[in-house]
Amino acid sequence: MSVLLDPPGNEIRALLKAAGSFQDKRVLEIGCGDGRLTWLYAHQAGSIVGIDPDPDRIQLAQRSVPEELRQRVQLIGADLDEFYQSWQTQLPLERFDLAILSWSL
Repeated sequence: MSVLLDPPGNEIRALLKAAGSFQDKRVLEIGCGDGRLTWLYAHQAGSIVGIDPDPDRIQLAQRSVPEELRQRVQLIGADLDEFYQSWQTQLPLERFDLAILSWSL
């Protein structure tokens, strides 16, 4: 059985409704996986830090970053606790305007 990945765009519409605009916002995406959701809103965001504990999925996301987004997207292999402990001086949580997660719980 294959997974249907939201061809009608319901997920991004719901995310935009809940989060409001992504326009120029600094976004922390927790559980970004392979970037499936990231690429749906990234063109609007000012910057994105995506974290995921699965190194294979992060590698896949890093290989699929669209060229026009490479300057705005940073992908990190870490879970939230590890990210906070290791990156808090470089990327404090207060630095972000918006934190999102999808399919991460």
